[in-house]
Amino acid sequence: MAVEFIYVMNAILAFMMFGIALSLSVDDFRRVATMPRAIGVGLAAQFIALPMLSYIVTVVFELSPAMALGVILVGCCPGGNFSNLMTFIARGNTALSVSMTAVSSMLAVVALPLNFSFYASLNPATMELLTSIEVGAGSIIGYVVLVLLIPLLAGLSVRRLKPQLAERSVVFFRRLSLILLSTFVVVALAANWDRFIELFSVSVLVVILHNLLALSTGFFLSTLVKLNARDQRAVTLETGIQNSGLGLGLILTFYSSYAEMLIIVAAWSIWHLMSGISLSVFWSRRAPREGQS
Repeated sequence: MAVEFIYVMNAILAFMMFGIALSLSVDDFRRVATMPRAIGVGLAAQFIALPMLSYIVTVVFELSPAMALGVILVGCCPGGNFSNLMTFIARGNTALSVSMTAVSSMLAVVALPLNFSFYASLNPATMELLTSIEVGAGSIIGYVVLVLLIPLLAGLSVRRLKPQLAERSVVFFRRLSLILLSTFVVVALAANWDRFIELFSVSVLVVILHNLLALSTGFFLSTLVKLNARDQRAVTLETGIQNSGLGLGLILTFYSSYAEMLIIVAAWSIWHLMSGISLSVFWSRRAPREGQS
């Protein structure tokens, strides 16, 4: 894939992350102290349980090394900002969702590359693939800092200095993010269409089951620690809706020659929005039980 396209795509991704940050504030981080159990469960589901389960999926299905890396990468990405909108539709705790997005985006700078490198190294085949392209945790950390951390800090600064401007811009950036993410997916699939058709049945099955596993993980863990219904919905959607744009950016930057990775993440980008919206609409018609709101 052309180097110029990769640079443009990464610049757009950084722009998207800046837009996400416009919907956040310092208070979202302070709010963490008021709901430590819910935040803790959400982060544990995202950064401990889901990466581990993603690796197990690659073993159970005996995926090729490139497809396995795609599944592991998705499982290591932080929650996406669309989870905030979906939580709002689902009548969940939107403040909790926003707080988890903010904290997980910051933690992902370190957690994503470390989790990805660790689980990829457990399988000799995927480890060999990582070694052959010489991409280590340090390179991925540098990339995530550029396209995630710096834009987030810039967006938070604008939110603090120009709150009214930031508030007016949130809807625009959310819509633009959806359009750009869809464009990335179309480009990724078009560039690898023949391979996608060849792997369609396997990739779609894996993506659907993996996403169901992600949603179930958030739901099960939040139920296990007896979170209320609104918090449970927020944790479930935050765990099941990953920042697949970040995943696509990483692949196009470091693994652009591995079509199977692109196919997995592109398919996930489509499916997790469909499943998340469906679940949100289902919950929107069912108010949290009295005493659990």
